Amino acid sequence: MSYFGTDGIRGRFGKFPITPDFLLKLGYAAGQVLVEQSSQTSRKPSVVIGKDTRLSGYVVEAALQAGFNAAGVDVHMVGPLPTPAIAHLTHSFSANAGVVISASHNPYQDNGVKFFAADGRKLTDAMQDAINQKLTALIETDAPMHSDNPVLLGKSSRIEDAKGRYIEFCKGSFPYQYDLSDLTVVIDCANGAAYSVGPRVLRELGATVIAIHNTPNGTNINEDCGSTHPQSLQQAVLSHHADVGMALDGDSDRIIMVDERGEIVDGDGILYVLATKGLTKAAGVVGTQMSNMGLQLALAAADIALERAKVGDRYVMQGLEAHGWILGGEPSGHILCLDKSRTGDAIIAGLQVLAVMVQTNATLSELCQGFNLLPQTLVNVRLEQMADPYDFPELVTIFKQAEQDVRGKGRLLIRKSGTEPLIRVMVELDDAEQCAQLANDLAAHVKRVMA
Repeated sequence: MSYFGTDGIRGRFGKFPITPDFLLKLGYAAGQVLVEQSSQTSRKPSVVIGKDTRLSGYVVEAALQAGFNAAGVDVHMVGPLPTPAIAHLTHSFSANAGVVISASHNPYQDNGVKFFAADGRKLTDAMQDAINQKLTALIETDAPMHSDNPVLLGKSSRIEDAKGRYIEFCKGSFPYQYDLSDLTVVIDCANGAAYSVGPRVLRELGATVIAIHNTPNGTNINEDCGSTHPQSLQQAVLSHHADVGMALDGDSDRIIMVDERGEIVDGDGILYVLATKGLTKAAGVVGTQMSNMGLQLALAAADIALERAKVGDRYVMQGLEAHGWILGGEPSGHILCLDKSRTGDAIIAGLQVLAVMVQTNATLSELCQGFNLLPQTLVNVRLEQMADPYDFPELVTIFKQAEQDVRGKGRLLIRKSGTEPLIRVMVELDDAEQCAQLANDLAAHVKRVMA
């Protein structure tokens, strides 16, 4: 079996696979692969490990660190930092891999582990498969995880200036001839990994910054805040008469923005602004199956192609690489700007939108003119155990009928979540009331048959 989902390994802390015993084996298995594949003879392989602000991160970090060291891998720890910061530092330190301890936008009870390759991009399928094979062997045979020669063990150290390095990297993505001195920005840090660096980047670029949800306590990450709960950001933008708002998620690889009127601008809206309103028009954009039809129509009006990939930023990346494009993302706020960063980065994506605002002297609402979302309803059906709804003939028949009913005026997408035991039912229709009704009806069928 594969322990990896669409974005690493994730689950409820204390339940398999997010247990200290499993994570120790995961670190050891990944370390073995790095040792075997390393071409360096003068030094041991190394990894950079970062995390978000979950209380369980301390336990996960210690288990992974021990596993890597036992396999003969040096570990550089950076503490709480955004996921894209780990990708950047992995490349900057010429490490063999980067490791992020986070469950992204999930509640604090969850945690997870995701990997980056040496170039700062998501781990290749081949490397992931190699780790999975080693891990499976360790679990099935309960083989010892140590070397008889202590000299072969790895060691651990802490990178003291990691935060500053990442802040300078983010600032370097902003056009040098501009600053943010004329903007008031509210940033919702989701009590997560960017609670410190996010506001600092904006302040050091000259913005007047109002930071909210920037006091993590280990259990309040994503709690009624961040990109999945932007209501408090909308209120803050209006109450402070701010120019714009930015809502990050727990590990700061997703961003949702709010314009000066308090209206939400999701990942599709961000892609539209960056593709059409910047100084350079995008050659093409890679979205996903979840990208709103309104984005496709708006980009087509600007003579920009939209390619749809499977859900997940790794698939968006594959689409961008296949076409040679640099801009892609998801409605949830994963935005890839490959001319600025090797992976999805909420802070850098937000800075690019702010740069367009400064360059054009336009508000975010003005930049979004020409982009209109089709009514979309997404209903999540939580299951005790994950299953595929298309394995149930009764549901397949219902889905096919629904697809026929919306043909020519909308679309529907029903899929398993790659990160949680959820079935996501998404419907787009030109009529909002019918859209919501159909989505809820389909979700009810899924729950009746599968729950």
